[in-house]
Amino acid sequence: MSLTTTTPELQSYLESFTRFEKSAPGQEQGWLRTLRQEGFARFSELGFPTTHEEDWRFTNISPISRTTFQLADGSAKVKARDLDPFRIPGAASQLVFVNGHYTPELSSLGKLPKGVRVCSLAEAIEHARSLEGLLGRYASFDRDAFIALNTAFLADGGHVYIPRGVVVEAPICLLYVSTGNSAPAMAHPRNLVVAEAHSQVTVVEDYVSIDSGVIFSNIVTELYAGPDTVVAHYMIEREDTQALNVSTLRIQQERNANVESHSLLLGGALVRNNVHPVLAGEGGECLINGLFIGKGRQHMDNYMLVEHAQPHCNSRQFYNGILDEQAHGVFHGRIIVHKDAQKTDAKQTNRNLLLSDEAQIDTKPQLEIYADDVKCTHGATIGQVEENALFYLRSRGLDEIAARRLLLYAFASECLERMRTGPVRTYLEALTTSWLPEGMALVQAAGAEVQRNWEELG
Repeated sequence: MSLTTTTPELQSYLESFTRFEKSAPGQEQGWLRTLRQEGFARFSELGFPTTHEEDWRFTNISPISRTTFQLADGSAKVKARDLDPFRIPGAASQLVFVNGHYTPELSSLGKLPKGVRVCSLAEAIEHARSLEGLLGRYASFDRDAFIALNTAFLADGGHVYIPRGVVVEAPICLLYVSTGNSAPAMAHPRNLVVAEAHSQVTVVEDYVSIDSGVIFSNIVTELYAGPDTVVAHYMIEREDTQALNVSTLRIQQERNANVESHSLLLGGALVRNNVHPVLAGEGGECLINGLFIGKGRQHMDNYMLVEHAQPHCNSRQFYNGILDEQAHGVFHGRIIVHKDAQKTDAKQTNRNLLLSDEAQIDTKPQLEIYADDVKCTHGATIGQVEENALFYLRSRGLDEIAARRLLLYAFASECLERMRTGPVRTYLEALTTSWLPEGMALVQAAGAEVQRNWEELG
């Protein structure tokens, strides 16, 4: 296959790809070599998206497209104690990746039920030929340059396999650590999660920084939820404010599968969070729930595409944004109800708080309905801290600063309370509180009466 590129901006990617192919894991496997080449060829054809494209109208990615990145290597040294703040207590397994490369000495596989496989994707590629037909099956790069680029550089990430009927009670965590770099670096993590029929699992992806530096993380996760499965997926992004993060979660749901997608976006200079579930089996349930908190000049873009392909499926989207200073947020949610998806029940809600006159939110909920027996709603709100609620709390003895912080925590808690009770939710409640100073302490100090009356205000 001839691989060509015609613009100076893409030339560095061609050079990186040519070097990458020489040592890429599994390169001797023809199907994988072809998949990578097709991914790069498609990326070369598409180029990076611009604001002239509808799906990217509110996000200028020139910090990515105009920067020359080199593939991050795995030579950076990270001490185990540096990761202590990022470890979720009670996790069944935690795989650690430094600049996109699996680091076994920092990882903990733990004791897992029989038949469960948790390993790096690079290891799975080398030893498990069964990945053919799974990798790239659902995350199509035909129209998406970032998926195409990720597929071209597909090398490492997390692989989770849950066999039929197995329940994994504790969460499985994939921790991606970026370190400081002397020059802009890029990593393309690829995650593959397969949950067979009647299984249950919780998977957490967590993206963090331990040093400051420009790094471009381009992530693709393919999640297959077989019939009658219960799957929860968490995406946490709290990287350095120079980080550029584009992630795509592609979910394939079979009959009666129940899937939850939760996102918590806190860090990064430019963040694009794509979530694309396809309810491909009758009776599926899908919850897409997210919270993004931005300040400074952070740009946080959330793009949701929910496809109802079969009848009797339900989906719910709830995204809350809190933006301060000159932060810019985006919510673009699309629900597509295909012709055969009768009896669809879908709801989409986006709520936003702007804490300064310079903060900005662009919100665009959309419905595309091709069936005639459905129940679909969508809506969005943009506002500031409610003055009546603020007055009420001040009348109960809180000063203005404390009252505002309590209101912000209550607004953020709407998303946290949709998560299932357990170690992940507890951890994220504490993490969110740390980004909204004194929030939890104020809730506890307010007393039962204030909490009860606050709930009545609703």
